[in-house]
Amino acid sequence: MSISSHIAIIPARYASSRLPGKPLVDICGKSLIRRVWERVAAVVPAHRIYVATDDARIVNEVEKFGGQTLLTDVAHTNGTTRCLEAALMLESSGLSFDFVMNIQGDEP
Repeated sequence: MSISSHIAIIPARYASSRLPGKPLVDICGKSLIRRVWERVAAVVPAHRIYVATDDARIVNEVEKFGGQTLLTDVAHTNGTTRCLEAALMLESSGLSFDFVMNIQGDEP
């Protein structure tokens, strides 16, 4: 199985109960979500990486550095279900993939 048959989805929620806005926290000049995305982009082609979020602020941040986003429902209770919704959205749009990598959005 080649990496081209894979996609990477990074779930990112703004309304964290412990640290609201965590994906946008600045770490030495870059947001947390950008640092995670860049680490993933070191091994996965950028066009196969998606940030799944329910918040326009995260969408704006990701689009500023050229990443792709999927706007998901606010009701998700965990990142896995957010990734599932995003994968189903991509599948219904015609994107072909065999494997989904769920990348933790707060672990650069």
